[in-house]
Amino acid sequence: MLSAAALEALQQGRHGDPFAVLGPHAEAGAVWLRAFLPGALQVQVRLPGAVLELPRREGSDLFEAALPAHPGADYLLQVRWFDGSESTQADPYAFGALLSDADLERLRDGNEPRAHELLGAHPLTLQGVAGVRFAVWAPNAQRVSVVGPFNGWDGRRHPMRLRHAAGVWELFIPGLQRGDLYKFELRTHEGVLLPLKADPYAFAAELRPATASKVQGLPAPRALPPERAAANRRDAPISVYEVHPASWQAPSGRFPTWDELAATLIPYVQGLGFTHLELLPISEHPFDGSWGYQTLGLFAPTARFGPPEGFARFVQACHAAGLGLLLDWVPAHFPMDAHGLARFDGTALFEYADPKEGFHRDWNTLIYNFGRAEVRAFLTSSALYWVEHFGVDGLRVDAVASMLYRDYSRPYGEWVPNHEGGRENLEAISLLKHVNEQVSLAGGITVAEESTAFPGVSRPTYEGGLGFHFKWNMGWMNDTLRYMHQDPVHRRWNHGQMSFGLVYAFSENFMLPLSHDEVVHGKGSLLDKMPGDDWQQFANLRAYYGFMWGHPGKKLLFMGQEWGTRGEWNLEAGLPWSQAQEPAHAGVRRLVQDLNALYRAEPALHRLDCESAGFEWLVADDADNSVLAWLRHDGQGRMMMVVCNLTPVPREGYRIGCPGAAWRERLNTDSEHYGGSNLGDGSGPLTVEPIPAHGRSHSLALTLPPLATLFLSPC
Repeated sequence: MLSAAALEALQQGRHGDPFAVLGPHAEAGAVWLRAFLPGALQVQVRLPGAVLELPRREGSDLFEAALPAHPGADYLLQVRWFDGSESTQADPYAFGALLSDADLERLRDGNEPRAHELLGAHPLTLQGVAGVRFAVWAPNAQRVSVVGPFNGWDGRRHPMRLRHAAGVWELFIPGLQRGDLYKFELRTHEGVLLPLKADPYAFAAELRPATASKVQGLPAPRALPPERAAANRRDAPISVYEVHPASWQAPSGRFPTWDELAATLIPYVQGLGFTHLELLPISEHPFDGSWGYQTLGLFAPTARFGPPEGFARFVQACHAAGLGLLLDWVPAHFPMDAHGLARFDGTALFEYADPKEGFHRDWNTLIYNFGRAEVRAFLTSSALYWVEHFGVDGLRVDAVASMLYRDYSRPYGEWVPNHEGGRENLEAISLLKHVNEQVSLAGGITVAEESTAFPGVSRPTYEGGLGFHFKWNMGWMNDTLRYMHQDPVHRRWNHGQMSFGLVYAFSENFMLPLSHDEVVHGKGSLLDKMPGDDWQQFANLRAYYGFMWGHPGKKLLFMGQEWGTRGEWNLEAGLPWSQAQEPAHAGVRRLVQDLNALYRAEPALHRLDCESAGFEWLVADDADNSVLAWLRHDGQGRMMMVVCNLTPVPREGYRIGCPGAAWRERLNTDSEHYGGSNLGDGSGPLTVEPIPAHGRSHSLALTLPPLATLFLSPC
């Protein structure tokens, strides 16, 4: 007979070892079968060839009886409930250990890069019985249960087995299937009942504001198509269209579905000539206003746009259209919502315990404990999951600078030095290297949003770098936008803001980002930043885009900026599509389309984007006229000349020292096709003359349109 103390612990939901007392047990020469079923009126056990009654222990919810022999797992519990319903089910407590000791050891040591294959909810058939295997890491909990509609959210019904060495709790629940909702109920080591927790490894979740996890199962592996490897290389043209899916086109005030986005967004971006789409975080997150950056479901595509199968179709549609897909991925911080990772088992489990290490002042969020093996496995697994199971091209990693430095956004005395006494977060550095190596091995790429001068961000790890494939050039973005914001009459005094980026342009594999961050929080749109009257604002923006597409580095533009929206991005209102049809805005969009086409067609504009051999100054120091000119090379003899006149003054006969015999204009941002004044030299050949200029023996005389960028190629 079960002891009174054990029965009381079951009754109160405090028993930490349910498999020691429930299910079949050989005890003192007899075989006892026990089932703890709150809400049950009558229980019978169906054995091969026999049906036996399981009497209720008086005053309790325990049903138990001695059996003629040990049944193993070959029996069913037939239950009549107090509400009059009946069920027949296999007994969760008849099954042995689910995860192997080797699996648990890898999890504990952080050597399992695919922890999502072990933890979380996995539909499977065990000993001929269909159900779901649950596993969750909570080493300091007194008791963990799986709860959901299937057990009335009663944590006493399905307490889990603790595998002590790894702190992992596991349970197989027969009869559950894809689509079933669930959470974990945990008691802390002190016995305090925590708010119900969503599964950190859930592959799907309810639509907010509901917070339950959903049994989904692991998507089948999906390799990146072979042609994508070449399209993601540093010598390939990479032009990225950054999108917040919920506000790109909001149909009738609701969230679009993945299939709707595939039908509208993909052909739109393809038509503009971009090579890649980048989505702001689409992993599950509780708060719309975080744009997805305060994420809690690192393995679950958000329910806002439909089920994970829809996202899988979207990825396939991108690749079918020749578009790469990058996802924003957020390992730098997570929100403190009660159902999430914060103090998951009553202790600082996923986060650093000391708020000097574990609390983000800027975002009021928590910081992962990057040095903990299980957290390292959690984050690495998340990165690999999106690449290996959905086949995305890669990840844009958010807020890398905040991970690299322990004193990031912290005053003196309010941060904890590393074990060497320095400010670098050595654990985060190690994690980032590991993640980048694993993603590379899986065929994906990674892009760092990193705003400091930390060395070697996009250098391979075997050369001492962090291993990212590309890095956002935040210095270029800040300097050039500051310059363009000035009235042209003052630009001569700040000429270096446009040329300084070339001092370090090849120290990393740079991407030039004009992202969502530049058009929010009172910053206005890119068009709004431009000085002058309406005509000059559009001309400035067109010239700036020409400068950007001619400059070394991959390109990134946030949605709506392809036509130069007025007013900053509004999450709730979506894009002002009516503007896009106005002549001046339509001209900007045609320009972006043509810039992308030229960038992709001309190897000189992309093949050596990340190599100093791909760039040569022609005119770098003409601050008085605010003129810049340079050559782009492809390393195989092809060239492209780029000339910028960043004042509203046309310059007739402007002479530029250059090589070659004759050149022709390929693109002019002042063309009337884009809404400009149509000043320039047309498409006819322009002859290089033996007249010295800019230190060269030969030169070319050009008509420089006002506030414009020209692209020329040799005839």
